[in-house]
Amino acid sequence: MNIKRITKHLLLTHWQVNRAFPRHTLIAIEQAIKASKTAHVGEIRFAVEGALHSTPLFKGQSARERAIDVFSQLRIWDTEHNNGVLIYLLLADRAVEIVADRGIHSKVGSREWEKICREMETAFKQGNYKGGVVSGIQAVTQHLIKHFPAFAAGRNELPDKPVVL
Repeated sequence: MNIKRITKHLLLTHWQVNRAFPRHTLIAIEQAIKASKTAHVGEIRFAVEGALHSTPLFKGQSARERAIDVFSQLRIWDTEHNNGVLIYLLLADRAVEIVADRGIHSKVGSREWEKICREMETAFKQGNYKGGVVSGIQAVTQHLIKHFPAFAAGRNELPDKPVVL
């Protein structure tokens, strides 16, 4: 049991999440996702969670495990081309995880997703949440353009609005 981690999670407030992701930042993230989707037929979702609830926290749930849960809950796996991508931030840990459906993950791979995550985490350490997320969306977009380019006006299968958990 990591007491330092547990303390961070228990002390993190909604106010801190709102300070890192105010309304104008969430709007900018939504606009970046909308702009991204004009160039490919993939789906990108962004979710930020302040802290884990007590049961998963005390069981030691990792940011990766939680991201997989959120990927499922938001039904990002439910796209026509299996090319949904979740960018998940667990703010208390300042940990970014990308969970990609099998259609895009098989073409990109873990190493590239982890590189994007680490670049976003670097921006977050400097307090640049908006810039970090937008640059992460742009990096994911480049992979989706390469492997799932827009060949016609595709339908928007998932909402573009960021999720604050």
